[in-house]
Amino acid sequence: MTLPRIILITGTDTGVGKTVTTAALAAVLQQQGRSVTVYKPCQTGHSLGDSDVAEVIRLVGPLTAETGVVLGEPLAPVPAAAVDRVVLPPLAAHAERILDLASEHDHVLVEGAGGLLVELDHDGGTLAALGAVLGNQAGFVVVARPSLGTLNHTALTLEALERRGLHVAGVVLGGWPDTPGLVEQSNRATLASWPAPFLGALQDGAAQLDPAVFRERACLWLEEVRA
Repeated sequence: MTLPRIILITGTDTGVGKTVTTAALAAVLQQQGRSVTVYKPCQTGHSLGDSDVAEVIRLVGPLTAETGVVLGEPLAPVPAAAVDRVVLPPLAAHAERILDLASEHDHVLVEGAGGLLVELDHDGGTLAALGAVLGNQAGFVVVARPSLGTLNHTALTLEALERRGLHVAGVVLGGWPDTPGLVEQSNRATLASWPAPFLGALQDGAAQLDPAVFRERACLWLEEVRA
């Protein structure tokens, strides 16, 4: 699957592996000779040491990456901003910065906060709305769990994208177990049969691997990805 210039990474829920998927995509594209940068519109949980951009750099190595706004509490951006008494940047500001980065790199990876419809600003702007602003240059990669319940959550996310006329570049399973059971195997087979391209599955515990090993295995996990 050939990926668009701007790749928005969203999840069916929080904690499904968006950051690790962002890192794996960056590693694969770099190994295919593409220049890649990462942009995180809203980072929450800074008070607990959370930094998705720092984690991507740790796994991938030297990489241009930045965050639009950093918030302390591990909440969705709007309530986290209320706690910090911070005014969130409007969606247009994120779009402008992403387009600037796209003019300087082959690919911009944009990692969302939580799921597709989590609000990123005070006007109800979501990652889906950001994708609409970015237009034809952008496409979505949806990260899902391999466990029970994922088919419904993934279908809802894909339906929301389709109804908005937004391009789906692919689906990735995060946290694929070393010994998958019947549920995981069935879910993977079902997702692979759907119209949305199935890009692969990331090894469970991938973030704990040595970064050099992570980069090497990323190409095996996401073997369907093409620059």
